[in-house]
Amino acid sequence: MQKERNAGSHNTADFINTPLLVVRRGQEFSIDITFNRPLAPQDDVQIEFLIGSDPTPQKRSLQIVTLGNREGGTWKGQILGVQGAVTTVGITPDTQSIVGLYRTYVAIATGGGMQRTQKDPTTNLYLLFNAWSPDDDVYYPDDAGRWEYVLNSSGHIYQGAVGSVSERYWVYGQFDKGVLDACIYIMDSCQMPIHDRGDIIKVARKASAMMNSQDDNGVLVGNWSDDFSMGTPPTAWTGSTKILQDYLGQGIPVCYAQCWVFAGVLCSFMRSIGIPCRVITNFNSAHDNTGNLKTELIFKPDGTPDRRNTRDSIWNYHCWCEAFMKRPDLPPKYSGWQVVDATPQETSDGYFRCGPAPVIALKDGELNHQFDCRFAFAEVNSDIVYIKMDRYGNMNVFNTDKTSVGAQILTKAVGTNGMEDITHTYKYPEGSNENNNTMSQAEQFGLERDNSEMPESKLSASITVDPCQLGDTVKVTVTFKNQNQVDKMIKAHLEVSAVFYTGVVLDEFKVEDFSIYTAAFQSNSAVFEVTPQEYMPHLGAKMSLHFVITGKTEDENVSDVKVIYLKPPPLIVQLSGTPQVNQQMFVTVYFKNPLNMSLYNARLVMEGAALLDHREFKYSVIGPNMEISQKVAFRPQKPGWRSIVAVLDCQNLTEVTGKVDVKIMP
Repeated sequence: MQKERNAGSHNTADFINTPLLVVRRGQEFSIDITFNRPLAPQDDVQIEFLIGSDPTPQKRSLQIVTLGNREGGTWKGQILGVQGAVTTVGITPDTQSIVGLYRTYVAIATGGGMQRTQKDPTTNLYLLFNAWSPDDDVYYPDDAGRWEYVLNSSGHIYQGAVGSVSERYWVYGQFDKGVLDACIYIMDSCQMPIHDRGDIIKVARKASAMMNSQDDNGVLVGNWSDDFSMGTPPTAWTGSTKILQDYLGQGIPVCYAQCWVFAGVLCSFMRSIGIPCRVITNFNSAHDNTGNLKTELIFKPDGTPDRRNTRDSIWNYHCWCEAFMKRPDLPPKYSGWQVVDATPQETSDGYFRCGPAPVIALKDGELNHQFDCRFAFAEVNSDIVYIKMDRYGNMNVFNTDKTSVGAQILTKAVGTNGMEDITHTYKYPEGSNENNNTMSQAEQFGLERDNSEMPESKLSASITVDPCQLGDTVKVTVTFKNQNQVDKMIKAHLEVSAVFYTGVVLDEFKVEDFSIYTAAFQSNSAVFEVTPQEYMPHLGAKMSLHFVITGKTEDENVSDVKVIYLKPPPLIVQLSGTPQVNQQMFVTVYFKNPLNMSLYNARLVMEGAALLDHREFKYSVIGPNMEISQKVAFRPQKPGWRSIVAVLDCQNLTEVTGKVDVKIMP
């Protein structure tokens, strides 16, 4: 099957953990066939490629390649050379071919019919989508992008909050042992029809459903509670490889995931079978339970947040994937990046899945196109509507915020460790004519906005927080700006709470009621400090603080909300040894606890694609100022730039991550 000979031109050299040939559709590969004598012009030979349990030419699951004048199937063949009894044959699968694992036979027409080779698993081959072929529906137009979105086996996923973005390193591991088999098993286990597996739209849609276990026994179990005792906490994963290997080996959903894990594993699936894919993060992501463009935050008559009656939420961030593909079912404009989200939130055609939704359709508000454009549009475009409930239960809108949701949309930059801001691909600048047209268009497709007519408030409130790390004292500045012609005495109420990344706010642990005098056309500020002694007991593993200020005068109400991410202490990852294939190297991971508290039930996890398999070490307690380190030996398997990722995950501290990059020589 000449695996090595074909690997370079097919960009599959990284699949070193399978002995089988791996090639991409729409591109010729060559195999050698040894007969018992040299091939003669009159010999009638065909090569057969079969996939699935009941292959037929009609379903394109049986491909017959002929070498003479006789008509074959949609795959083409030619003799490239003959050397004695060995004939080298070139095979070109068409660009609509089914993707998966094929069986290979050679058949010779004899007087008594067709004589075939025996079944031989070593001649099986994997056929993948081809981002290098202009005729394939996943064609990506530049080489740097193909390297990043198909071949790069590690990357960065952005978390945190607007103004305090953090990054999590992720090992996609799409070439690691068992991962490609797991991807095929995923399509098998949901009984996806074989003839649909060459259709990029159907594959992406099925993958979105199968990454979660909600209704189809898929790969991952979602868990947004605080109890992960029956599995691995979402924050403790370093990559996708072990998750996919476990799913392949055990056939049952793996515990547990949250949005970045769903997105990371979906991205690995896509890249492994050849689809260009990237993980993106939407900051201030609206999760609207009523299917409109309004995220409603309700306040009590005294101005304090009414959490019992507030149904909608703003996630600090939400991760999904974008896959690059042509959309033959839509006009050409809608080809390109598509939103594909595996986090189970809403059903689509009966399953928990989302996409593919064209990003350009979201930008232009054209929400009538398939699939799930309305839902994705609302995540990046909702208005935050502040509502005050009076003592009789009547609801009155007192403020709307049209800019915070989808404030920043990030992905890893091509070819570097930096970030790329792709907000402009999802939305036009706020207030521009194009943006107004988009929102009008969205309303025509039934998405309701808040159009409350409110007198323009001449009083405003804002919260600013100095950048800080976990363990620092947090300095909060509340500023009221008075544009009225008269002075104002403002009654203000500040609440501080811990908050899950999903926007679920815990009970407040600090409350400040104060009055502040603000002169006409002036601003006045009050400064507060939140000490680690105040916030650490309530923070747990949540890492983010939520501030809400409300202010009222005799005739005006104002409010503002701010979330900050407290950056955890670093994990130091260092390498030693000779960075060369098959030479011994060592990775040392080091951590010192700088916090004035003990860390409990800690696990240190490390892995690196083509460097180091998933390794895990446990510590029952890491005391204040205590140091831990682990040194692990490994031998690099492949040349090129590689990464080792490490994470320390504790019961009361998460998101402690580290990474080291290294160039391995051949």
